[in-house]
Amino acid sequence: MAEILAFAGSNSSKSINYSLVKHTVFVLQNQQTQVLNLANYPFPMYSEDYERENGFSNSLVEFKNDIQKAKGVIISVAEHNSNPSAYFKNVLDWLSRLERNCFEGTKVLLMATSPGKRGGIGALGVIEGMLPRMGAEIVSTFSLPSFHTNFDAEKGILDADLANTHKQAIETFLSKL
Repeated sequence: MAEILAFAGSNSSKSINYSLVKHTVFVLQNQQTQVLNLANYPFPMYSEDYERENGFSNSLVEFKNDIQKAKGVIISVAEHNSNPSAYFKNVLDWLSRLERNCFEGTKVLLMATSPGKRGGIGALGVIEGMLPRMGAEIVSTFSLPSFHTNFDAEKGILDADLANTHKQAIETFLSKL
């Protein structure tokens, strides 16, 4: 199992947040990491009726176990209309039903990006408020605005100041593990 678990709060096959997660893991280099693509996890929409009739999926249980085994978790949150994606909110709803404090003692580097100039800060703020209620310790945050202008798949973060802020967020995260 990886010391650091990394994923994006998105189920999009072209997720820019997943691109940011992969870049962040690349920057980590000598760390033991596991990157999950949540687009491969088709969680149904949460409802009490569905839970009562079907229980919890093996995928959900395994995902929760991966979170709890990791020393740290890197999450990049997708933003839809200034909030986290309905998909990621749904994932958190399922996790909280399985085990309320599923992030207990977990150090988190929380990130967001978006095509717009706000860089997903609306979604970042919502999740920054939620995760501690699930036991997480958010030790560092990073927002990348204007993704398509400031990021290249091969070069990474193009703006020097943003790249430095990203690096500092990673260093703070690693220092807390």
